Amino acid sequence: MQRLSTFDVPARDRLAYLHDFVARHVAGLRFRPQDADNFAFDVSAYFLDAGTTVGTACYSAVLGERPKDLMAADGRQDYLMTIHTTDYEVAVAGKPALSIKAGDITLLNEATSMAFALPNTLLKVVSLNQARLAALAPRIRQKAFHHIRADAAGAGLLTGYADLLRSQAPEGEAGRRLAGNHIYDLAALVVQGATSANAEPVRASLGAARLELIKAEMLRQLTDPELTVTAIARRQGVTPRYIQRLFEQEGITFSEFLRDARLDLAYNALDLAGASTVSAIAFDTGFNDLSHFNRAFRQRFGVTPSEIKAAALRRCQ
Repeated sequence: MQRLSTFDVPARDRLAYLHDFVARHVAGLRFRPQDADNFAFDVSAYFLDAGTTVGTACYSAVLGERPKDLMAADGRQDYLMTIHTTDYEVAVAGKPALSIKAGDITLLNEATSMAFALPNTLLKVVSLNQARLAALAPRIRQKAFHHIRADAAGAGLLTGYADLLRSQAPEGEAGRRLAGNHIYDLAALVVQGATSANAEPVRASLGAARLELIKAEMLRQLTDPELTVTAIARRQGVTPRYIQRLFEQEGITFSEFLRDARLDLAYNALDLAGASTVSAIAFDTGFNDLSHFNRAFRQRFGVTPSEIKAAALRRCQ
């Protein structure tokens, strides 16, 4: 991952460094801070595969543009997918400015001029190869700019998966390639429409992306003893049975994944010198039955929780 922030460079060079970073990793853009004396930014870029970049940018209020001279200089023709945390305005190809609501998705071909006005905002961006996206979603080429509402079919899944990649970048070339395929499939589904003939070919990617989001949410709530498949399904907007089927395709159940993740958390806690009691750790990691915890722990690791705790104590003596 590459990252640049206000504090990395002298004040006099900040805009130059920002322009260079964005141009190298995303697109040629020109920025004009609304308050030059207090302008702040923090930008990062993670590369999935050739032509696919996932990034995040946090700006104080700024005006920006992709003018024709930059377009001619870099010759880019790929698509930028952006999602903002605040409302903003964008004018495409010299047309009147459009108001974009927070959470909406925009897809803009980089061969098109644009200008935008951003308040203090967090911007999420994915750079997508035009040919690769068009092969899955021919409709993308019908116009240079696509505005997709946050409540459109598939939009939430696409946004959520992109967020997941930013926070939990896949490891290894194979992982990055697979994650890239999911991003293109989800973007294609949103562009083509979830009820179109395009939905069936990307079903596998939809399920895989949804399962990764479900797992991430489970791990965030791991210590909640009331965590259930029904609660997760309600928040994900799917049925409990759909979630069970996704796990079954990986040869595991929802309950087994939850139990093993909690056991891993408990093991790490017990392996620390000065750890709490076994019962306290069991309850703190989401188990509400100590006997069940002890049996499951020994079955998974081949030792008892007390033995792990004792070994940790011996190491610090």
